[in-house]
Amino acid sequence: MRERLPQGGRIDRSRRVAFTFNGRVYDGYHGDTLASALLAHGVRLTARSFKYHRPRGIVGYGVEEPASLVELLGADASGNEPITTVRIRDGLRAKSVNCWPSLRFDIGGVNQLFARVLPAGFYYKTFKWPDWQLFEPMIRRAAGLARAPTQPPANGHYEARHAHADVFIAGAGPAGLMAALVAGRAGKRVFLADEGTEAGGGLLTRRLRIEDRPAMEWVADAVAELAAMEHVTHLQNASVWAYREHNLMMVTERSPDHDSLLERSWRVRAGRVICATGAIERLLVFPGNDRPGVMLASAAQAYVNRWAVRPGRRAVVFTNNNSAYAVAADMQAAGIEIAAIVDARPQVPPEALAQVAGIDVLGGHVVVRTRGRMSLRSIAISPLAGGATRSIACDLLAHSGGWNPAVHLFSQSRGSLRYDETLAAFVPDIPAQATASVGAAAGLMTLPEVLTSAAATGGDVPRAHEAAYAIAPLWRVQAAGKAFLDIQNDVTVADVQLALREGYDNIEHVKRYTTGGMGIDQGKTGNINIIGTVAQQKGLTLPEVGSTTFRSPYAPVSFGAVGGLRTGEVQFPYRHTPITEWNREQGAVMYEAGARWQRPGYFPQPGESFQETVNRECGAVREAVGVYDGSPLGTFELKGRDTGRFLDFLYTNKMANLKPGHGRYGLMLTDDGLILDDGVALRLDDYRWILSTSTGHADAVNQQMEKLLQTEFPDWQVMVTAVTSQWNNATVCGPRAREVMEALGTDINLDNAAFPFMTFRDGTVAGLPTRVVRVSFTGELSYEINVAPRHMRKLWDRVMAAGAPFGIQPVGSEANHVLRVEKGFLSLGHEVDGTVDPHDLGMGWIMSAKKSDYLGKRAVALRRAADKPRRELVGLLPDDPNAQIPEGAPLTPGGRKEATEGLVTACVWSGVNNRWVALALLVNGRTRQGETVHVRLRDEVIAARVTAPVFYDPGGQRLRS
Repeated sequence: MRERLPQGGRIDRSRRVAFTFNGRVYDGYHGDTLASALLAHGVRLTARSFKYHRPRGIVGYGVEEPASLVELLGADASGNEPITTVRIRDGLRAKSVNCWPSLRFDIGGVNQLFARVLPAGFYYKTFKWPDWQLFEPMIRRAAGLARAPTQPPANGHYEARHAHADVFIAGAGPAGLMAALVAGRAGKRVFLADEGTEAGGGLLTRRLRIEDRPAMEWVADAVAELAAMEHVTHLQNASVWAYREHNLMMVTERSPDHDSLLERSWRVRAGRVICATGAIERLLVFPGNDRPGVMLASAAQAYVNRWAVRPGRRAVVFTNNNSAYAVAADMQAAGIEIAAIVDARPQVPPEALAQVAGIDVLGGHVVVRTRGRMSLRSIAISPLAGGATRSIACDLLAHSGGWNPAVHLFSQSRGSLRYDETLAAFVPDIPAQATASVGAAAGLMTLPEVLTSAAATGGDVPRAHEAAYAIAPLWRVQAAGKAFLDIQNDVTVADVQLALREGYDNIEHVKRYTTGGMGIDQGKTGNINIIGTVAQQKGLTLPEVGSTTFRSPYAPVSFGAVGGLRTGEVQFPYRHTPITEWNREQGAVMYEAGARWQRPGYFPQPGESFQETVNRECGAVREAVGVYDGSPLGTFELKGRDTGRFLDFLYTNKMANLKPGHGRYGLMLTDDGLILDDGVALRLDDYRWILSTSTGHADAVNQQMEKLLQTEFPDWQVMVTAVTSQWNNATVCGPRAREVMEALGTDINLDNAAFPFMTFRDGTVAGLPTRVVRVSFTGELSYEINVAPRHMRKLWDRVMAAGAPFGIQPVGSEANHVLRVEKGFLSLGHEVDGTVDPHDLGMGWIMSAKKSDYLGKRAVALRRAADKPRRELVGLLPDDPNAQIPEGAPLTPGGRKEATEGLVTACVWSGVNNRWVALALLVNGRTRQGETVHVRLRDEVIAARVTAPVFYDPGGQRLRS
């Protein structure tokens, strides 16, 4: 580590760490990032640019890094990680993205030769003749950077949590810590989250003092005091990436203190939010400002002070503001030769000059060119007012264009921004929620101002000193050559000028035309330079140009963290039935279903594969008998004189004419005519009914009923009681189900004539008081035996014992899915996709023409009046009976890459048909039965014949037997 300083830094020199970068082994110290460790070894070339494949190096030191992204390999597999945020650890393997065959020799670099024909927006105009499809494969290969991981992480899982706080503070720099101390001392519940690996923010990288001692000692005391407060939650390495409505904050905590936990996603609802997010240094725009060795001044200071690394041996500092002078002083103290400070301001403030005695300061000069192939060798400078150009040899150019308050979260909260002329930056203006910005996030750039603003609500302000901040804006240097406004997306000054010439003069249009400020960058380092360039080009002020919208996520977030996989009870406990333990004892694989229920997915036996298990369970139901636990289905009791007409409005078909003791299948629609739920209504007597709903939509149905009764029909006498937890059931199904019922012993006449399909009877079964319902979700003869929860386990044991001579098998949800697909039964999670109505599903028969009105009737009529082609439910039989079709796969004409004409909603191996069968939604599907359609996959096209959406017992004789 030839560039490692002999002492200093916040690294643990007693713990060496070995890692691999681009196939070569390096080492560093615990506390290093991948960027600092590589710089310690003198590695300057770390990346290739997205569009032109230009050589790139490390530019920043945190999430603002615009140039160097890496792909992590092996157990850490992840793509497009900023090199500055990856902490090294033993065995870490990383490689540069967007380069082939190697970083030093990248074939894609040929793009630089054709830069003139690859301006901004060229893809909008170029690939239209003779056929877009001709170019699509090439463009798709060129698009993107790192590869997406092919497997989920093997070394851990993700988790989601929820929290509430009186005060949420984003950022644990001096402002965030001060605000947390004030709120914590006042007894408020505080949630403090910071993206750094340790608290301190900018104090970690600068040599400042608070109360006449090193600032980090004050930080350590503050962190210790907060840790002692039970009402304070303090997270480090936790990125606050989104600010939602009603002060809902989204936080991703990386590498929590847990052996198998990769990331934890927090959703925090706060009474008040304090944005202490600091400020981000912006680039200066000059030709060659992307060359390896050209670095933000704050980054150079960070590598020297925090990681004890020399990012160069001989440096030039280029600036237009005071903050870079402290950087020059710190680099000089670390043994780096400062060749010159190039300041665009003709008159440099004395408080800046006082920090760099003995260093040559060239006021009124700018950098007009950089030289070097894979790393910086020299720069050319020229007087801003015009004059002779001269060269300065250097291997590091630390430049600072000023500081932008990190207003991303404040902007996401819908707060407005205003332009501050003294800072040459946009700052928070009028908040839209209960939020406030403090410190540098509010435009206060010196440490005394930061601490004072954070302590505004009370408390003593620690004494501190820092030189005043002053800036003269410089949006770009007028010189020949590629000058980059957005280094991450290869957006140049010329690109913005082209966008303006072509009429894209709104700043949001400029952003989209050029891609400036998009992607991971989200305007962190280059946004205001683009705005300033537009303003200069159009002769406007920056407030007249305005700012772009800052969108979440503020920093990259993994899909695993967004999903927040829950492997156990977290915020809400799981709901169980009395036979959950029995299921687990039989080795059932448990699934989460509906409103937090756990139920068995399948019951594997030793040596069985997943498919073999499902086939066995399905075979039992089709050929003998099976039993499943239907307790999680939603159950409601409705009572009152107006219940019949209420159900007639709630369901699409007639319900009021049902006789007591009978049931009827029905559909409920939403206000906009889409399917809300399906289920069965049972009539107990003149004024009492039982409704059975799906598991997942039970709560939605309950809300729908209560809303209608309270707002539409407040004078109707209908009382709704949720009784899901008051009834459990074991559903015995299959051709031998009646034999099992007889073996159990019952006083109910099971003869088909006495107890037909879609009726129910009260009585005793196996000596237990029950209500038995003849419904079928499998297409076979079925008896749903309902008992009180206290009797459920006893009933289940007796069913299994009575059914043993008949080959009874417990059945999970996977087998139930296969059985319902074979029958073409509706599934809310598959065929109901938010676009179809009952007519599309072949269920026009359930839309009563006799009723004057029901919920959603008019909406369905209006939608269908447009007479546009509709996607309709059909069956598919692949030409190859052994060809499985992935659910969700698109159907396209001839399998070509054209607009889809439908999608596959479900595909299962059907034992009774000895082949794969599928259901699909297909444009004009019912008129196309007998046709061949094509399912387009990534590497193949599967031909399939369109059939009716039922593959077993189309007449329904078996379920009525």
